[in-house]
Amino acid sequence: MLNRVSRCYFCTASTAARPWLFVGLGNPGDKYKGTRHNVGFELVDAFAESAGIAMNTVHCKAISGEGFIGEAPVILAKPQTYMNLSGESTGPLAAYHKLPLNRVIVLHDDMDLPCGVLRLQAKGGHGSHNGLKNVIYHFRGNKEFARMRIGIGRPPGQMDPKAFLLQKFNATARGRIDAAIPEGVAALKSILLRGLTESARCFNQEQKYKHIRLQTMPA
Repeated sequence: MLNRVSRCYFCTASTAARPWLFVGLGNPGDKYKGTRHNVGFELVDAFAESAGIAMNTVHCKAISGEGFIGEAPVILAKPQTYMNLSGESTGPLAAYHKLPLNRVIVLHDDMDLPCGVLRLQAKGGHGSHNGLKNVIYHFRGNKEFARMRIGIGRPPGQMDPKAFLLQKFNATARGRIDAAIPEGVAALKSILLRGLTESARCFNQEQKYKHIRLQTMPA
């Protein structure tokens, strides 16, 4: 059962550390479960499960949960606004928790990366991703927030990219995503314990070799 009364227990937490906000992008509803556009939701859910964080609060148009990795506080959120209006939730969440954008990480699908390859970036543009575009708009044009890019590959042939995003993965691609999600969870936990810069350096180096391996494999 979802708790619709939001509370910030970080205000009374013993640690003085400022929390991180991890926002996974996707579309709500069973219709979109398992589709390429919803891998951000999948990563948030996997992180929550691994950390024992209950996603049972509705706040700022998002399903959210709060917890700790060690002594590091973290807020998880899945905007329920549908992808193209993700900023309507992400912007108010960051403002409510009084977080600077360098404590926000947006987790999203990326067609410019091979399926199953991940990247951590400290900042960047929207790359024609409508969810990111809307997040940037609601951050008043500020792009200084981190991203976990989750590669889904490009549509085959002349397939409409919009249709591709709303399709479920085939068996091969599903296997790659299932293998990549725990890697993303581990990287996000590393950020909480070691910081973004060091975690991104190590993680992206590991993913670089993965990228080379995947280039020789069928999509």
